[in-house]
Amino acid sequence: MKKIAVIGAGITGLSAAYYLSKLGDVEVDVYEKSDRAGGKINTYRKDGYAIELGPESYLARKESMTDLAKEIGLGDDLVRNATGISYIYVNNKLSSLPKGSVLGMPTEFVPFMTTDLLSTGAKLRAGVDFLKKPTPVYTDISVGRFFRGRLGDEVLENIIEPLLSGIYSTKIDELSLLSTFPHFKELEEQHGSLIKGVYHQKNQKSRDAKTPTGKKQGQFLQFKHGLQSFIDRLKETTEQQGASMHFGYDVSAIKKHGKRYRLTANERTKEYDNIIVTTPHFQYKRWFNDLPLEYFKHMEATSVATVVMAFDEDQVKNDIDGTGFVVSRKMDTTITACTWTSKKWTHSAPEGKALLRAYVGRPGDPIAKEKDDDEIIRLARKDLDDIMTINGEPELSIVTRLKNSMPQYKVGHKEMIAGIKDYMAQQYPGIILTGASHNGVGLPDCVDQAIEAVESITE
Repeated sequence: MKKIAVIGAGITGLSAAYYLSKLGDVEVDVYEKSDRAGGKINTYRKDGYAIELGPESYLARKESMTDLAKEIGLGDDLVRNATGISYIYVNNKLSSLPKGSVLGMPTEFVPFMTTDLLSTGAKLRAGVDFLKKPTPVYTDISVGRFFRGRLGDEVLENIIEPLLSGIYSTKIDELSLLSTFPHFKELEEQHGSLIKGVYHQKNQKSRDAKTPTGKKQGQFLQFKHGLQSFIDRLKETTEQQGASMHFGYDVSAIKKHGKRYRLTANERTKEYDNIIVTTPHFQYKRWFNDLPLEYFKHMEATSVATVVMAFDEDQVKNDIDGTGFVVSRKMDTTITACTWTSKKWTHSAPEGKALLRAYVGRPGDPIAKEKDDDEIIRLARKDLDDIMTINGEPELSIVTRLKNSMPQYKVGHKEMIAGIKDYMAQQYPGIILTGASHNGVGLPDCVDQAIEAVESITE
């Protein structure tokens, strides 16, 4: 019987353990340093609230997460977000995203030309995209360089960058294009213009995004009892399939022993044929000191915090048809975004309550590490009061710090990861490094990487 260890019980590790334990004739051990499964996923469930303290949801078009949910019997628990207009806080006011835009890129002429997010000059500059040839790319470039070249500075800074900041907490002029949005480069090359490519893609997908009645569907999925319910069921199912969970186990060493590996955790050593490592990258240096892995020793990760506040509905004056807003980096605010959670997810709060979730933390900003909870709440509330009308104090406030939780995919990331993968296959055959530090930070991306890790072992 093959023995396989999985280090980390976040979504990547749990998913890997689930698919491994399905194989049969495999002994699977999962080692988790903390006392719980789920990693960043954590749902606060009390008094009718289902509040996400970590990731909030996932993109519906990335289907691996949905497929897994259905496999473990949670298909009927999936819910889509309520839809509404997206807003950006720039020039000291909330402005709606132009109708029809895709990640800030225009696909309809009139809404783009009439938006107050951009100056007339910026709108004309964006039109240059139709005349420019595809950007020659021989290696990786930054997202900032690509979009500035196609659409100009103002479109990037006022629209695209704020929308991206909640996904990848990396400076836009350092963020790797090939590791994050390679499909935009492909659209540009296929159609000779980025706007033409996005327009073509949007029209292709428009039918899929609507219900039989023609109503637009939300792009994100969640579970009616919160993301933690998915983690709980996945853990339970994985254990039923024979996998063993070891919580409170700190892996201190991984050593070669012939064709196998000796893993030591809590002063206990056991041999394995394969090991899947799903921890954050800054843990690798404890087990591997090889020169090609130097990249991970210097790879940065941003610390962020979320501030959840619950009010009575009549305390929050909010009749806007939307589910939240993002903040331009031009604005002098502590928060980077705010979700009107109870409008976006009706299951998240009891009837008559308004739930807000503000996000704090930019690349290089130490606030999530250095400020105490009361100060973070005060700073977030000050920003919200400048943007919205809120009366009185919240009945509930929760600050969640996610230290070093957002790996920064800087230019060259994809090439470095490919090189490290090849090196591990040669020098440590049977050990696989994977997870959010590698090929995607979204929840379905992590499931995809788990599937790929398991397939590489079975092959």
